[in-house]
Amino acid sequence: MTATARSARIALSTASTYPDRCASSFALARQLGYDGLEVMVWTDPVTQEAGALRALSELHELPIVSIHAPTLLLTQRIWGPDPWTKVDRSIELALDVGAEVVVLHPPFRWQKGYAEAFAEGVAEREQASGIALCVENMYPWRAGRNAGQRRELEAYLPHWDPVPQPYAHVTLDLSHTATAGSDALAMAAALGDRLRHLHLADGLGSVRDEHLVPGRGRQPCGALLETLAGQVFSGAIVIEVGTRKLTPAQREIDLAESLAFARLHFAAPMRVR
Repeated sequence: MTATARSARIALSTASTYPDRCASSFALARQLGYDGLEVMVWTDPVTQEAGALRALSELHELPIVSIHAPTLLLTQRIWGPDPWTKVDRSIELALDVGAEVVVLHPPFRWQKGYAEAFAEGVAEREQASGIALCVENMYPWRAGRNAGQRRELEAYLPHWDPVPQPYAHVTLDLSHTATAGSDALAMAAALGDRLRHLHLADGLGSVRDEHLVPGRGRQPCGALLETLAGQVFSGAIVIEVGTRKLTPAQREIDLAESLAFARLHFAAPMRVR
């Protein structure tokens, strides 16, 4: 016996409206009908301040489902140089705004001390805080114009692929699987219940991290959403697409299309017990 399709829990990443301010993300998410926000911590002071984020959440009646820690290459100066400080402050921010997830990248290769204790540190902080620290899949860095001449640099430790690592919770990013040349469906299957968070985007397999609107690349975005819907996936699906070169009208169209794609494919009959 089946019931109506399970309604999707689809959030908008504030990175999808970069370089606009965080407040713009909330307003646009409410206008388009998203279910919540993922806040990327960056130089916008609002992204670092729990009171301001709570005010935006209340104003637009949208929950903050996750905090993305400032562990990107471009956010290395946010909250100082110590990576664990960045993680700890992200956990505090998540607790203060009612988010259940902190997304973070694996350590860079030059952060050897941080990398050596990374898995243990993540597990300890999850247990102490109750927040799921979802380590994101990344990709090897490649140099060279021609495919036959490209050189790969392993930029992350212990690795860019979280599947064989002992992380309890993982974020799967489909733009990153495109850049890495990974099989997204196989990764999701291998992760099983460890897959807690999804960054929905697309890619054509370029050396650049493209973050295309889902359906415009070569990743199995629809198939993965349908699979997760059939498994009654309870984590958040976060739209994280690049719109920085678009006009406001074009951005609105792309984010509306991304939401429609997610709602269409994350809809499968669920069993009634």
